[in-house]
Amino acid sequence: MGKNESANRGYERILQLIEWLSEQVQPATLADVVQATGWPKSSTLLLLRSLVDGGYVSRTQSTRYQLVRLPGEPSAQNTAWGTLIRISEPVLRSVVDSVEETGFLAVLTPDMRLRYLNKLLPAREIRYDRDIASTRVPHYVASGLMLLAGMTDTELQSYLQQVAAKSNDDIEQIHARVLACRKDGYAVNLQGRVEGAAGVSAPIYDRSGHFIAAVNISGPRDRIAENLEQVIAGALEAARQISEILAVRISRS
Repeated sequence: MGKNESANRGYERILQLIEWLSEQVQPATLADVVQATGWPKSSTLLLLRSLVDGGYVSRTQSTRYQLVRLPGEPSAQNTAWGTLIRISEPVLRSVVDSVEETGFLAVLTPDMRLRYLNKLLPAREIRYDRDIASTRVPHYVASGLMLLAGMTDTELQSYLQQVAAKSNDDIEQIHARVLACRKDGYAVNLQGRVEGAAGVSAPIYDRSGHFIAAVNISGPRDRIAENLEQVIAGALEAARQISEILAVRISRS
């Protein structure tokens, strides 16, 4: 077998292995994989180790393997947001049509900036719009406060220390707002950085239960305040649906 042919077979097998693992409800052993595929034990182990190193598969102490992330899905070590954008768009569009306000999909970047991945505008003449090309200070917006609420206490304290070193923002007030978001399960910001704007945000969870992104619904302050319960419910439902889609494994059975 030539080198190119061998490499092509390796590429094919690693894709087949990802597909097979995505269909398994319980973690699989090396023997399970070998029995299902008929591949040599040594090369199968190398493929599994590659997937573990890439953060796609977890290996338990009992030497069982389970798929934890598909290609294109975000993780703590990976900011490939393509899958998240794709699966969230129809859900986000539905809530935007329902509440008739602007919808955003937001994440935190590795350098602790708030980034909007997507923006969907409602079909109404007076609506909230903003450029999503630039990143923002997380604690200035509802989605940022929500994502900060998903941090561990240690991570949050580190963030607050960075804020204190770079600005005159009241870190005690920021801390209190973040803790309120953590308690409520959503964030409301009726005093946005943009004059006259307000926003509501709810967290999107990954398979492990960690905050990985946030749905944000924004609009004119008076309109958001008048319909606050509906907007909160819409944001929470959209975030719930997206989280569920992320948690469902692809199955061809």
